[in-house]
Amino acid sequence: MAFTFLHQLPILIPMSQRLQVLLDESEFAEIRRIARRHHMTVAEWVRQALRAARRDEPAAEPRRKLAAVREAAQYAYPTADIDVMLAEIERGYLEGAP
Repeated sequence: MAFTFLHQLPILIPMSQRLQVLLDESEFAEIRRIARRHHMTVAEWVRQALRAARRDEPAAEPRRKLAAVREAAQYAYPTADIDVMLAEIERGYLEGAP
């Protein structure tokens, strides 16, 4: 295996899974061009693109989130105008609440 950049060697050591993705020639050529523009290999560009896509995914399924919101909406929580709430919090800090 040839390394394009020496700084990639430590990155590859802990990796243990290989992913094969089949692309048509024009798509691969465009990805290669973009990777070169960013001074990285196609593999590194793809890894970074996949990481970014994972970050953009919600941590939980929307259905689970919605169920949690609906359950929480069944309860009565204390609410107030935001300025009133902030003033109460600040007063608690100043008075040294227990």
